[in-house]
Amino acid sequence: MAPHDVRRPFKRAAISDQQRRRDLTLERQAQSRRDAQNQARCLASTILSLQSQSSEPEHHHHQNDIELAPETEQEEHVASSKDLDVRHAARLRGAEARKWFAGQLMLPEWMIDVPDRLSQDWYVFARPAGKRCFVVSSNGTTVSRQRNGSILHRFPSALPNGAKTRDVSGPASSYSILDCIFHESDQTYYVIDMVCWRGYSLYDCTAEFRFFWLNSKLGETGACDPPSHSHKYRFSTVPVYNCDQSGLYAAYSGATPYVKDGLLFCNKHAHYQTGNTPLALVWKDQNCSQYVIDTDNKGQVPAQQQVVLELQNDGQLITSDDPPVSFGCVDSEFIQKSGLSSGDLLRFAIGDGGLSIVDGKLEKADLLYLGRPNRARAFADSYSKVMFQHTVRHCPLKFEDLLSSIHPSDDQQSKPCDIEMTG
Repeated sequence: MAPHDVRRPFKRAAISDQQRRRDLTLERQAQSRRDAQNQARCLASTILSLQSQSSEPEHHHHQNDIELAPETEQEEHVASSKDLDVRHAARLRGAEARKWFAGQLMLPEWMIDVPDRLSQDWYVFARPAGKRCFVVSSNGTTVSRQRNGSILHRFPSALPNGAKTRDVSGPASSYSILDCIFHESDQTYYVIDMVCWRGYSLYDCTAEFRFFWLNSKLGETGACDPPSHSHKYRFSTVPVYNCDQSGLYAAYSGATPYVKDGLLFCNKHAHYQTGNTPLALVWKDQNCSQYVIDTDNKGQVPAQQQVVLELQNDGQLITSDDPPVSFGCVDSEFIQKSGLSSGDLLRFAIGDGGLSIVDGKLEKADLLYLGRPNRARAFADSYSKVMFQHTVRHCPLKFEDLLSSIHPSDDQQSKPCDIEMTG
């Protein structure tokens, strides 16, 4: 399928305020700069020290509960707020630990409205299928931790200070943090973002700079070389394209060494923001992902869409967004009879009444209570996920719609060269 030179302009009716929140996020990003160096040090310290290396084996499967080490002493005499975060996280267990670690990753929203200036301001790449994790190299070892906090692997690597048998440059205390997806079939860590490199924090750098830095620095270390005695797993970057028509086609239809799990769009001006962000978006269809419509605990697609929401003190049922979106309210009598309490996650089916959207905002939802979700769940669904699943079932945002939203004149104005990050 070759790209068309001329397509009708596409403008989907807004079903959310995603674009408004994108604009607000970019505004806040420009106005407030946090202590990014401290943020990176906090995360690296927590990932490496939550459990002693002698007491925790590698885990190659999902865990419902994880045991975390007791509080460890920090090297510094005066504890900052981020140091306190480390000490607090070291005491977390089970669902609380999963929630903390999940909150450290930058989580994309689901694309339910096509962003403005898609070809000028956005990158796109095919997201590898696998386990999302942070990889930290420091003090002669490398540790990967999944978003639930459990160790995936502890291993020697060619990353800076990632193995004791390799020569290292820079101070021994320096560390690097990579945002990766571990692809099981080829035992490769595909690096989708760089958070810190040799102790230099990239939190407050734009995605444009982070992707350039990642592409230029990772290969220099030998981390993209085949596995060896001092480098157990191969690392690889992914091809990242400007989101013009040719780049979108390449990401969607191009061959990759990994199994695809949708397309990931990233705003070029976005900083690495922890938690959900509208400046990163995921989109799927049956041609680029094995899993488009959510399945139930038996792996089957249910007849009715299911959602997971969080119960509040006042009975409101909310999403995981900040600020959250309310999908309705449960009366106090039902809460008492069911033995529910604030903070519980509850699973619902969307009934025949469906979802009512007015001017891009949810007005009401027909919810049918099903029970509690799997205890491994740490968060409620986000509003964008609920709406993406809803549109997939009723009026999906198609690949042709994405192409049609990019005008040929936009392609000519956008940068012609793509960032080919192929390790």
